Formats: sequence, C-alpha cells, structure tokens
Amino acid sequence: MIKQISQELKIKYFLFQVEYERVVFPTSEHAFQAMKFKKENTDIFGKIKNASSAHDAQKIAIENNNIVDSDWDEISTMKKILRNKINQHPYALKKLLQSGNREIIEDSWRDAKWGWGENKNGKNLLGNIWMELRDEFKQ
Repeated sequence: MIKQISQELKIKYFLFQVEYERVVFPTSEHAFQAMKFKKENTDIFGKIKNASSAHDAQKIAIENNNIVDSDWDEISTMKKILRNKINQHPYALKKLLQSGNREIIEDSWRDAKWGWGENKNGKNLLGNIWMELRDEFKQ
C-alpha cells in the first residue's frame, strides 16, 4: 500500500508545471535542481530550467554539483516548491489528502537520502516533506 501511495503522488516528478520565485518550470524536479544555481551560476540555471525532462535536469545538476550556490538549502527549497505545486494544482492536493494518515515513501532504491534506498531504511526526506505538507493542508 505504501508503494501505491508514492506511485499515485508521483512524488517530485508529478508532471505538473510549477511556478516558483516567478519562474515557471516544467516540473518540480526542474525547479529544485535549477535553484541550486540561481544566484551564482545563471547559465546552469537556464540549462536546467529548459532541460527536456526531469531526468535531464537532474543530470545537468549532478554534473555541476561542485558549483552549487553557497547558500543552497535543499530541504527548505524542496518544501517551498512542493507547497507551490499543491497550491497551483488542486489535483495534487486532492491526491495528497487522499493518502489519509498513511506513510508516504519515495519509492527509490537508488536514493537513501530522499527515498527509502536499497535496503528500505533510508531517510525518506521527500516522503517526510509530503507528509508534513499534508498535515499543513489538512488544517
């Protein structure tokens, strides 16, 4: 059941545009990856914003991870982007609230930081942010 929830939400790859800091991004993944470079590396920011897919946006960011903005705050940024997504897309909010009080897990065996990782004991930061936002929007 937990896996089904993360699949329904499509977590950060949910295919909705998102406006963040007055810029429209194709996906929240584009926004998240681009924001790493907004202040100090605007050329990389532009490449990521215009990447053909969320996966390509992530690849560009990874290739340039040595020049991320010095004041980058990944948790706060992800939370703000996902909050914007929910505010901008009622369907995303509907699906999030339909998860009730169930645990939301980023079903990624590759990522033990944002997801639950190979051994299903990862930090699940993304799932935790979704659950925090769900609680916020329930009120």
